[in-house]
Amino acid sequence: MRTTFKKAFAQFVKKASIPLQLVIEIKVAQVCDNPRIGQQKLGDLQGVFVYKFRFNAQEYLMAYQFDHFAGVTEITWIEFCKIGPHENFYTQLKKSIRFK
Repeated sequence: MRTTFKKAFAQFVKKASIPLQLVIEIKVAQVCDNPRIGQQKLGDLQGVFVYKFRFNAQEYLMAYQFDHFAGVTEITWIEFCKIGPHENFYTQLKKSIRFK
């Protein structure tokens, strides 16, 4: 499976603390193992999945896309779009998806 990271995702991870980077690495591996673990969004964000996790009493959201029309064993790519705290997450995600 081909895994790609958008600039916003990579910059957040780079600026994050080392313990948070390790947790993000574990969560990325979990999503790669089972991409349907996140919740699929509707409307403007159709085709985007969001996986929520907590770190130090803070909730983080990780948005990603993959070829969800393929079968369970046929997923060929996954793209991590954005990660961050819940505050303004969906508004910023809509802006970044719109300017693809």
